[in-house]
Amino acid sequence: MTGVRITHVGGPTTLIEVGEWRILTDPTFDPPGRRYAFGWGTSSTKLVGPAMPPEAIGRIDAVLLTHDHHGDNLDDAGRALLPSAGAVLTTVPGAARIGGGAVGLRPWSATLLEQPGRPTIEVTATPCRHGPPLSGPIVGAVIGFALRWTGQRHGVLWVSGDTVLHRGTRQVADRLRVGVALLHLGGVRFPVTGPLRYTLTARRAVRLCRVLRPHTVVPVHYEGWQHFREPRPAAERELAQVRENVRWLPLGAPVELDI
Repeated sequence: MTGVRITHVGGPTTLIEVGEWRILTDPTFDPPGRRYAFGWGTSSTKLVGPAMPPEAIGRIDAVLLTHDHHGDNLDDAGRALLPSAGAVLTTVPGAARIGGGAVGLRPWSATLLEQPGRPTIEVTATPCRHGPPLSGPIVGAVIGFALRWTGQRHGVLWVSGDTVLHRGTRQVADRLRVGVALLHLGGVRFPVTGPLRYTLTARRAVRLCRVLRPHTVVPVHYEGWQHFREPRPAAERELAQVRENVRWLPLGAPVELDI
């Protein structure tokens, strides 16, 4: 088994299908128009709704939740799905807030997704820094996820999570061989903090890819919210420099990727 099917629902939300596994990342299904507070004077309005409603997703065997405390990564409709998921993997403080058996992971800790008749998937949490240096206590804990299963030819499937380029993301390049990289982009900024960035810009993503060298790059979480400051056309121009295969997935349609 070497393939994976990914459906980009919108924002950071993707459905990852591996064998019989159905894994959802950062569930966000609220309609557009609402303004969400992110803390410390920051907020943003959702501009675009999901490409498909939550009831169209079907069975969810696991949720990979990079963080629970920002509405663009977990909103009310997404939170309502969590009790029906087979497993919820997230940060340690996020698991404590969510409860209900959610599993908290620290960077570089791992757990297994196991079911009879399905490939075992090792899920390893990877480091994120969701803002400038020393911003961790303000922005809160965030993690990415690396998924490994038997039969991968090019490497793991890596979900970057909301992060800037920093030592932790470079550790991913040192420790892992990445087949498919789901990169959270958008170059997030807020008026109250001026030029400071809270997620990858495409230019920084290019720098990351030069050390990461993934087989396939899948941009996600780059538009649909007021606080995203680098729209897709600008990101496409930058990512044209990446020698690896860059796939901009159509919203709501499953795409088969080689991994």
